[in-house]
Amino acid sequence: MKNNHIDSEEQELMRSLDGIDLTKISTDKENSRSLQKAAKAFVKKEETKMNIRISSNELDKIKARAEQEGLKYQTFIKSILHKYITGQLVEEKHTSAS
Repeated sequence: MKNNHIDSEEQELMRSLDGIDLTKISTDKENSRSLQKAAKAFVKKEETKMNIRISSNELDKIKARAEQEGLKYQTFIKSILHKYITGQLVEEKHTSAS
């Protein structure tokens, strides 16, 4: 089989695997469980509830905008906050005409 789309390092790795019978490699169940547990802990999202007070008029506007975006309003608010704290959403500076 010709592998023109892989570089020389990848070809060398493929050659080094030739002749290895993967069916004879035993699995380490204890290590496997430990790695799975670590992966789940790494991926696990820790969330904290937050309560805020907001005017009903502002909340209605947020809900309307969230609906336009096809999101639930709480998801929309969370998205805005995430974008802001990660620098993806920045405040636009308004200049006053003097």
